[in-house]
Amino acid sequence: MFQIFGRNKHLRVRSSSDEPSLERPVSQACTYDQFLSPLYAQWCEEVRETPRLHRKQWEFVYILQALSEKGMLLPGRRGLGFGVGNEPLPAAMAARGCEIVATDCDYEQAKAAGWVSTDQHASGAVNDRGICDATTFAERVRFRVVDMNAIPEDLLNFDFTWSSCALEHLGSIANGLRFIKQSLQPLVSGGIAVHTTEFNCYSNWQTIDNNGTVLFRRRDIERVASELSAEGHQISLNFELGSSPLDNHVDVAPYSENRHLKLLIGRFASTSYGLIIQKA
Repeated sequence: MFQIFGRNKHLRVRSSSDEPSLERPVSQACTYDQFLSPLYAQWCEEVRETPRLHRKQWEFVYILQALSEKGMLLPGRRGLGFGVGNEPLPAAMAARGCEIVATDCDYEQAKAAGWVSTDQHASGAVNDRGICDATTFAERVRFRVVDMNAIPEDLLNFDFTWSSCALEHLGSIANGLRFIKQSLQPLVSGGIAVHTTEFNCYSNWQTIDNNGTVLFRRRDIERVASELSAEGHQISLNFELGSSPLDNHVDVAPYSENRHLKLLIGRFASTSYGLIIQKA
């Protein structure tokens, strides 16, 4: 690794030859080699899914592995999830002994955005796969309506926060970057924030902004990382996008359920990118 932004000692960017690793994840993109790790199949089994080459499934695995590697998925740890929809993560975390507050936007806001009609909104955290014992789930997980653009000040003293492909739906790149920074406020010192979002593989300049779905560029991620590191938070960046035939394939609508690492959004190739931040 080599440092950039010399005055920001907490920010590191890996060289382009460093392949992203699932075993020791940093802030990185979804790449084919990560699906080959034995850890990938283990996490899929834990959330009751069959492993498949799909970036959305990778996001769940990446978030769980990142938090586990940082020692967050342990009994008594407190986690705060944003925009959880119907994802299996709260149940998996509760099964490991964590106390979880799962949040999503209110019903009318979700309906207007189309999340209700596509079954991507939650009115309460779900455990429909039986990942966690029902009694334990009821004891350890509670649900709360939260607007990601206005995180309530009373959400405090969490060991970790997370969101899975939600911050690109906050209306603009600026709103998404603001959320990343504000998601650290509920954390205790040394706490971990893990977020996944859409990454523009095509251009570091042209992109989609001020839309229902925005695409973050490398320059956007480097900007927020530089600002965070200047405040003493720790973040390490890897922008390697993979070199296998599947890494170079860009899926187009109707999208595949089994080979979907990069896709075309508008005229831009996009993939999932994960962020891991340790609060100062």
